Amino acid sequence: MKPSGSAGGRSKMSPVVRLAAAGAGVALAPATADSELGPGPRRKTRRVEVRWGSRRVFIGASSPVVVQSMTNTDTADIDATVEQVCELAAAGSELVRLTVNSLEAARAVAAIRERLDGRGVDVPLIGDFHFNGHRLLSQVPECAAALSKYRINPGNVGTGSRRDDNFAQLIELACRHDKPVRIGVNWGSLDQDLLAMLMDANSRLAQPREAGAVLREALVRSAIDSADRAVALGLAAERICLSAKVSGVQDLVAVYRELAQRSDYPLHLGLTEAGMGSKGIVSSTAALAVLLQEGIGDTIRVSLTPAPGEARTREVLVAQEILQSLGLRAFSPMVAACPGCGRTTSTLFQELAGKIQAHLRAQMPLWRTRFPGVETMKVAVMGCVVNGPGESRHADIGISLPGTGETPVAPVYIDGRHAVTLKGETIAEQFQALVDEYVRSHYAPAVTGRAHPRKQ
Repeated sequence: MKPSGSAGGRSKMSPVVRLAAAGAGVALAPATADSELGPGPRRKTRRVEVRWGSRRVFIGASSPVVVQSMTNTDTADIDATVEQVCELAAAGSELVRLTVNSLEAARAVAAIRERLDGRGVDVPLIGDFHFNGHRLLSQVPECAAALSKYRINPGNVGTGSRRDDNFAQLIELACRHDKPVRIGVNWGSLDQDLLAMLMDANSRLAQPREAGAVLREALVRSAIDSADRAVALGLAAERICLSAKVSGVQDLVAVYRELAQRSDYPLHLGLTEAGMGSKGIVSSTAALAVLLQEGIGDTIRVSLTPAPGEARTREVLVAQEILQSLGLRAFSPMVAACPGCGRTTSTLFQELAGKIQAHLRAQMPLWRTRFPGVETMKVAVMGCVVNGPGESRHADIGISLPGTGETPVAPVYIDGRHAVTLKGETIAEQFQALVDEYVRSHYAPAVTGRAHPRKQ
């Protein structure tokens, strides 16, 4: 099966690697144009609009891939939930999902929305509903109105005939309040009747498929069949997104490739129960990067389990970095820094890289409005003279710090040229000032009509 939007056999060799190989006498295929590098063409989908007030977030079609997240507060705790939504929105979450699992939570949603509006935070809120969503939205119409989107899992809205009735009621409420819906199936709560039917049919085949393949087919069928039923019930197809959450990387890739081939609904990507720390980050990145590279995926969430006391915003940062690393979007200037080796026993370059990265992110809320395009800036902080000067020249602005036993000076390169050499105990502060000046001189609106020096 050929993945939807596959980039085929395009070369990904960078110009730097190509020149080095050519210099070593290695025979190479014809050079690949820069325009052919990067992810494959985005899968063609319908476009879904999620809105609150004047805020519009578009999902699918030619819209950028959207970053979303989810609170882990008790939604009934209005103060805590408002604070976390504000933190997630400030970090760059473009949609925020809330658990609406009780009457108390449903009654809190309108107050949460009102407080957010009062603080100028217009991020759209998504209500996450399960067994009792149809009752909660009916009993608390102000909750239904305050949410910008509903998430429905068809596997746990009820059993037997009640499943159909409850699902139909949820869709009728979405139509009444003019809200888009994400139909999100999950292999932890899959429609057992559908799964049993497919397993029985599979057992009668001359060559039955393995159980995992049947399970994946059940996920795909549940999502698509539920979407088709929602349309039959009166919900416009342009108001529907799909997701199919699993916790295995290869399972996720296989399921979404099938969804991409068999439907034109926008797809929300996320590896459910990804885990904590590096395990969660690596697993999510491995799965999402494959699909995004193939042009599959219209919204993403990185479902990290936070350590006690850890900010929920980390999942937003990781999602942004996945998209920026793939060249799909730019959120904040990227800092390239060497990993360190025996030449760099000093921690100076590590400390400077951390300070610069933190400084750039802290400035972005202001810079984003004052300096258009600054999010594409590339900064390098290198730790010795071996690769440091070369890497620094490839950045918009870069510094090559002295390694162990090297002369205690730090050349700075701006737009590929040596600009100044820093010395003394305040190298970090001097370099940060140079970065700030670079932003002002290269990205201020007064000069946006002039080509960036590195782009000429």
